[in-house]
Amino acid sequence: MSDRLGIDGGVPVRRQPLPFHRPDLGAAEEAAVLEVLRSGWLTRGPRTEEFERRLRALTGAPHLLALNSCTAALELALIVAGIGPGDEVVTTAMTFTATANVILHRGARPVLVDVEPDTLNIDPDAVAAALTPRTRALLAVDLAGHPADYDRLLPLARDHGLTLVEDAAHALEARHRDRPVGSFADFTCFSFYANKNLTTGEGGALASTSDAAVMERAAVVSLHGMSRHAWMRFGSGGFRHYDVTEPGFKWNMFDLQAALGLAQFERLEASLERREALCRRYEVALRDQPALELLAVRPEVRSARHLFMVRLRPAALRVDRDQILEALKAEGIGVAVHYRALPQLTIFQSLGWRPEGFPHASAAGDRLISLPLFPTMTDRDADDVVAALGRVLAHYRA
Repeated sequence: MSDRLGIDGGVPVRRQPLPFHRPDLGAAEEAAVLEVLRSGWLTRGPRTEEFERRLRALTGAPHLLALNSCTAALELALIVAGIGPGDEVVTTAMTFTATANVILHRGARPVLVDVEPDTLNIDPDAVAAALTPRTRALLAVDLAGHPADYDRLLPLARDHGLTLVEDAAHALEARHRDRPVGSFADFTCFSFYANKNLTTGEGGALASTSDAAVMERAAVVSLHGMSRHAWMRFGSGGFRHYDVTEPGFKWNMFDLQAALGLAQFERLEASLERREALCRRYEVALRDQPALELLAVRPEVRSARHLFMVRLRPAALRVDRDQILEALKAEGIGVAVHYRALPQLTIFQSLGWRPEGFPHASAAGDRLISLPLFPTMTDRDADDVVAALGRVLAHYRA
């Protein structure tokens, strides 16, 4: 192979590009979707209810509602928690924008705090320092599938009377001290987007440890404020009228989505084991790379291994992260960034937040690269990623 990088006209590591992600879908998913199509019932119905039952069993959540996105779950949690204008919600500066957008949708103020340098999860010390008499909720994120520090966040929320909302979009199979994610926060929000560990194409769920009445209201709010959804009105029990008790939203999951997800439950653990093996392969190959830092996996957690992220060491390189991204793409390696820190985005700067106030999150936002990670990747695929990354970093070393 030529010493010239692919970006400079050399021969790339891979002529057939490796995508950043490829969903693991096959005959089981096709059969499940066809069964729903042939049933004549497409919207929320028996498959969605079965999907909810399977999720409750997996997560240990006493109450769970399947929805059309994790974003809907996040906003719904804030609604039923009573979050509104004048309230403050403390959340992490290192997350996807949806986490903070839902706070703005409620008319509340997102209070951003910095992250811990080893996991890039929300820093409990920074949370404690940010609390004011207006703080009503704490919204933590399990970045890349690694649970946040709930040993400290749970008591902090309880001591200050805060609602604890967990954004577990990356963390379906994760555990904290052998407790499944979904079983300990007041509300836990899951995603089943196309690139998630279990996908329904689009979709989400809201789990809760609150009393049943809270989730009964959540179900009403999630579907126009109606007291009965279509399956309840037209199902085997016969026709029944509905009432509308408040102005709600259209956030329900439907049976086509649920069928797609149900087909994946049987191989969910095997999929996690494969991603874990790929992550270990990356870690062994990259842990001594002088231009990289790897994120920690703490011993008290089981990470859902949704993403494998590396941080560049700027002093070891003569180009920035974006040049490394472009060079990797030219080597046939799909890459992504998770994420730019929220204070680096215009909307949050307009609210007064500045990158320099969040040194760990902002540094990560400039230095992170997410490498390909999906269960149908082969060992050879992972080795190609390592080879391409090594080649590019060596070329651009300072």
